[in-house]
Formats: sequence, structure tokens, C-alpha cells
Amino acid sequence: MSQNLRVFFYGVGLVFAFAAPAMAADGGSGGVHFSAAIGAALTICGAEYGIGRIGQAAVEGMARQPEVAAQIQTAMIIAAALIEGATFFALIVCMGSNGNYKPFATGQ
Repeated sequence: MSQNLRVFFYGVGLVFAFAAPAMAADGGSGGVHFSAAIGAALTICGAEYGIGRIGQAAVEGMARQPEVAAQIQTAMIIAAALIEGATFFALIVCMGSNGNYKPFATGQ
């Protein structure tokens, strides 16, 4: 990943991390919080990028060494399944926290 793209993603992440408390200046009792939706979207985008890179590398490896294509394909499927498992876990965490985010709740 290039340096510019990495800095961009870190910047977007920081904006999302600091935006929810800043927009909840009304005491956390009203408004709409998109933290869980943004987290789910970023999780899906990261997973699809990772699986795409795995597929790209596997196809390149199979093209270079066709005799080990079955082993490469098996390793690719296992790696993609591990990424999907982590993605589902992250999505469950994002969906479970939806609506429970009250940064400045005063106990009213």
C-alpha cells in the first residue's frame, strides 16, 4: 500500500473516531449515531480488499507454477475463510453496539 493511501485511511479513521463525540454535544440523549454503520462498512471494505489480494496472488502463483495449483488453491480458500471469520466477528461487534453509544450520558 502506498504511503499516501495509508495516510488517507488513517486520516479518515481519525475523523470517524472524533466525529461521534463532537456531534453528541446535546448530552447523548438525541441525534443519530452512525458509528456502528461506519465500522461495519469499513470492516466489509477491508475484508473485500484482503480477499481480492489473496485471489490475485493465488492466480499469479498458479500461472507461474501450474503443477502446484491445487495446493495454492487450498491455501487461498483457508486464508479467505479466516478473513471471513474475522469479518463476521467484527460485524457482530458493530451490530451489537448499535444504539448503545452514549458518550456523555448524564444518568437522566
